[in-house]
Amino acid sequence: MQEKKLGLAALTALVIGSMIGGGAFNLPSDMAAGANSGAVIIGWVITGIGMIALALSYQNLAIRKPELDGGVYSYARAGFGEFLGFNSAWGYWLSAWLGNVAYLTLLFGALAYFFPIFGEGNNLASVIGASVLLWVVHSLVLSGIRQASIVNMITTIAKLVPILLFIIFVILAFNVDKFTFNFWGGPTFDWKTVKDQVASTMLVTLWVFIGVEGAVVLSGRAKERRDVGRATVIGLISTLIIYVLISLFSLGIMTQPDLAALSNPSMAYVMESVVGSWGAAIINIGLVISLLGAFLGWTLLAAEIPFVAAKDEVFPKWLKRENKNGSPLSSLWLTSLLIQTFLVLVLFAQSTYQALYFMSGTAILIPYLFSALYQLKLSATGEAYKPKESRGRDLFLGIVATLYAIWLVYAAGLEYLLMVMILYAPGIFFYWRAKHEYQKKLFQPMELVIAILLVAAAAWAIYLLSTGQIAP
Repeated sequence: MQEKKLGLAALTALVIGSMIGGGAFNLPSDMAAGANSGAVIIGWVITGIGMIALALSYQNLAIRKPELDGGVYSYARAGFGEFLGFNSAWGYWLSAWLGNVAYLTLLFGALAYFFPIFGEGNNLASVIGASVLLWVVHSLVLSGIRQASIVNMITTIAKLVPILLFIIFVILAFNVDKFTFNFWGGPTFDWKTVKDQVASTMLVTLWVFIGVEGAVVLSGRAKERRDVGRATVIGLISTLIIYVLISLFSLGIMTQPDLAALSNPSMAYVMESVVGSWGAAIINIGLVISLLGAFLGWTLLAAEIPFVAAKDEVFPKWLKRENKNGSPLSSLWLTSLLIQTFLVLVLFAQSTYQALYFMSGTAILIPYLFSALYQLKLSATGEAYKPKESRGRDLFLGIVATLYAIWLVYAAGLEYLLMVMILYAPGIFFYWRAKHEYQKKLFQPMELVIAILLVAAAAWAIYLLSTGQIAP
């Protein structure tokens, strides 16, 4: 039976559905946590320019390198060698399952609106509930439930209906005086203060755009290669408009300090202040359904990444084991056990939803950075271009996307970068195992230097954690 190919509409829906998850429902407080109205506007301008450049880069790469359909990591591997390609795959996988831990934390935080026993989603009751849900979904995936089109349709509606209702009501209730109050976070514009505020929004905006590469991940199933890039750009711009409306108009409903103090999901409490408790209930119900679908979808994706990478001889052979139902057996077990481990850590460390998605966003920086760098490399060298073909536009896109990715690394901050290095370092063992199994040389000279630096950063982070100088 021939595999059904995906058209432009299906790919666009996939991109939008991948991006609009739980993060959208907490945008009002997340954006206001460290920034006032003026800095939020600048943050969205930077994010819009950077993400559009990244999306157009993915569009160009999908056209120029149609043979690279193994996912985002294939660009790092093709452009910069086996070890950086492996780390790009490893980082993308880390981001996927860390994001699922964040989803579970937010899910039970939303349920706390109806069942206060769940607190902020990080207490004992929440961890027990999240653990039960984790293993129920694990069992469903093992039983062969790989296609979730009906679930995706329901959850997409569950996401968009309450979000669009929210946007309509906050536009109608918008107060200009609240929006402009303390616009720059001080009596006058101060560049250093505003820069720090803008930086505080970067991981928030990155988190809500994770999934922009959704069409690229499934590029091998597209009817037309050009549709991959088109779907990425259309999906990104549509989602960007929704996010900007949510965050900016919320600042006209409550002041920045009031928004920053809201519990998760903050959109529900903004809605409650406008229309009453029924509005908050609708937002929370929509969020719960949305997160259930997102958790299922990202569980499938998180299990698929090591499975596909193992088939590409990037990860060890044991990760390409399947069960009789065609589910990625070893990869799913590894992913689920890591999620369970981090759920327990959430309980003991009292980690919040924000801390978890900051780590997830930081983990995906390497795949995004090397995708941007590969776009820059292709357009600079002329590889995959015809003689005398214009490359100016693509070179500009590569420069902008790369600068944006570097800015994100800076904005992530040393603390989260170091904590994520603790998770990157064990990947070296998996890399060594794969190279040993396929009888390939382990490291090129520069790759060895990178590996040593990675281990040193992880060791430093462990020391800082043990002495209490940084906290998860």
